[in-house]
Order: sequence, then structure tokens, then C-alpha cells
Amino acid sequence: MANILTVDDSPSIRQMIKVVLAPAGHNVVEASDGAQGLAKAKATKFDLVITDLNMPVMNGLELIRALRKEPALVGLPIVFLTTESSDAVKTEAKQAGATGWITKPFKQEQLLAVVSKLVRS
Repeated sequence: MANILTVDDSPSIRQMIKVVLAPAGHNVVEASDGAQGLAKAKATKFDLVITDLNMPVMNGLELIRALRKEPALVGLPIVFLTTESSDAVKTEAKQAGATGWITKPFKQEQLLAVVSKLVRS
């Protein structure tokens, strides 16, 4: 189905995402910070990026802004998956180019519904 990049500094969150999406047939590639995620997004074609906000090296907002500057990645859906739920952060993420938002902790059904909505199989 879809090739999905998940970017989060928490190995347990990356694993949880993989446990939800892999059985649904998605290929999940992991990155532990924004810089690693940006490098992987430039090197491989992904159908969706799921990113955390607070990470070392490059945070999620910086990652989104960097991805949106890449001509080859125009139209790439980017979902923010974070514990942050303030309107100010949501507005900043939207202005940076985030396509959607999921607040941690997430429900499996919610993640699958968002992925199904944003990727074409």
C-alpha cells in the first residue's frame, strides 16, 4: 500500500506506529529526528510523513518547513503527531505546511483513518 516515513525521537512511539500501520499493509520507515527524516525523505519516495514536534537536531516544525521547500516533495502529506495541543502550535504547524494533526496518545483507528484519508492505495 503506502510508503510511510515516521519521524520521532521516541523508539516506542515509532514502534507503536509501525505496529498499527504495518499489518494494514503499509511499509513504515523510521527516523529518530528531523534531520534524519529530511535525509530519508529526499532519498526515497514516500506517500506520507508522520512527524513529532519535539526532537533533537531538527524539530518537527523545522522538518515540515524544509520538506515544503523541496520541489520534488510538493503535495506530500505531512501529519503532526504530538502531545502539543495548543491552538498556537497548531496554527504554527499549519502555517509551516502540516496537512493534519493527531494528538498523542492516539487511537489505532484514528491513525488508520487519517492514513487512509491521506494516501491513495
